[in-house]
Amino acid sequence: MDNLVKIKSALISVYYKDKLDVIVHTLAKRGTIFYSTGGSREFIENLGYPVIKVEDITSYPPILDGRVKTLHPKIFGGILAIRNEDHLHQLETYEIPTIDMVIVDLYPFEETVANTKNEQDIIEKIDIGGISLIRAAAKNFNDVVVIASKEDYLKVNIWLENQDGCLTLEQRKELAAKAFAISSRYDMLIYQYMASGITGSIPHFTQHISQNKKVRYGENPHQDAVFYGNLEDTFDFLGGKELSYNNLVDVDAAVLLMSEFKDNRPTFAILKHTNPCGVCTGSNIKDAYLGALACDPLSAFGGVFISNTKIDGPTALEINKLFYEVMIAPAYDEEALSILLSNSKRIILRIHNFEVQEISFKTSLHGVLQQDVDLSIENPDEVKVVTKVAPSEREKRDLLFALKCVKHLKSNTIVFVKNEQLIGMGCGQTSRIDACKQAVAKADVFDFVLDGAVMASDAFFPFPDCVEVAHEAGITSVIQPGGSIKDNASVDFCDSKGMSMIVTGVRHFKH
Repeated sequence: MDNLVKIKSALISVYYKDKLDVIVHTLAKRGTIFYSTGGSREFIENLGYPVIKVEDITSYPPILDGRVKTLHPKIFGGILAIRNEDHLHQLETYEIPTIDMVIVDLYPFEETVANTKNEQDIIEKIDIGGISLIRAAAKNFNDVVVIASKEDYLKVNIWLENQDGCLTLEQRKELAAKAFAISSRYDMLIYQYMASGITGSIPHFTQHISQNKKVRYGENPHQDAVFYGNLEDTFDFLGGKELSYNNLVDVDAAVLLMSEFKDNRPTFAILKHTNPCGVCTGSNIKDAYLGALACDPLSAFGGVFISNTKIDGPTALEINKLFYEVMIAPAYDEEALSILLSNSKRIILRIHNFEVQEISFKTSLHGVLQQDVDLSIENPDEVKVVTKVAPSEREKRDLLFALKCVKHLKSNTIVFVKNEQLIGMGCGQTSRIDACKQAVAKADVFDFVLDGAVMASDAFFPFPDCVEVAHEAGITSVIQPGGSIKDNASVDFCDSKGMSMIVTGVRHFKH
């Protein structure tokens, strides 16, 4: 193999020592000289190998409570020297040893921020020497190996074993890239901490996700796609094929929707292309599923299913009658799992909780849009009744249910709900009246009776035409944000027909 570097010397100074012994044994067998400090030096010595103290090279002990240990030309010269005649001559002149491998990790800054509010403790976990060593070794990857994460110990050990203590240029460059990824994330975390709450700090887009997974393809087969994140933080994958790009987008929409119902009685939802096409709350989860399916059984085919409670055997038997892409629930009983796992192509996920992120991101015009997630949900008891007639208790319950649904459908959208069941919806329309007419048509197609149902709108009514269509269909109560200069026209129409209307003052557009 070309461009092999033999590891004749290694500087080791790590916070986490898990699995470090494996790579130390491998290097020691091949005569590697070890340089180290503090706890890492003791660790290597306890394995039975001699170690040269860093201070014996620099002629300086650790100073300033350990803040300065390795920051010295005799250390960085040995790392940064290009292995050419000129640089090697300089090392010889100043009695600087070459360092072929640097194994260094960083103080646990992120963990410290998560576990304490003590600023001094946090500041002391901002690594200076370690980050400098990592960057120096990564810069000189042509001649030096850098290992900046314990996750790479076993992989590098295999390379060393197979290549007689040497690493290739490609391997060194891979480790260098990983090292710079680690250092950039570390700096980002420090920036976020230091900038939080400071007026006038320079804003930067500072998200950094270390895990990534290539998915089969994007929205269409000709598009490549990668997921950045760790699904295991949210789900246990119980069975089925790998999640696709479209699956992930739909699953995200499903979790956002069900987070609205996490404390409800048994509730089931079915989504297609991120839009809820069936949502129902029932006395048990089987009834909730059947109610959600009845909302639009045609669109449910191939959809993403989600429950806010455990799936039992009888419910699983019903679910298994229909083709679906993904099933999500917080728990499954043994019978349900046996039934649902019988088809290996259907994805079964167990969700840990229904907590959602408070910030969302979207690429736009070669940049990124950031916004707060729409976590607002208005209680009908706390908003303004603008009509002479107030909604009944049953209507209030359905209005709240409708409001939770309408905010998760693409604008313009109208939702009809009766007895905590979505029975008609229009979404993604360029006019609100078209959305209203679509909702009526949907309800008619699946034989729902709209008499006594309620309506929710994601935005205000610019004209009274929506409430006119809704009244004709049998709707008795309406919830909407208000804010149109013609609000009174819709209110007056409702008053003339004995309908109730609530104005929330909060719009729920979704693009």
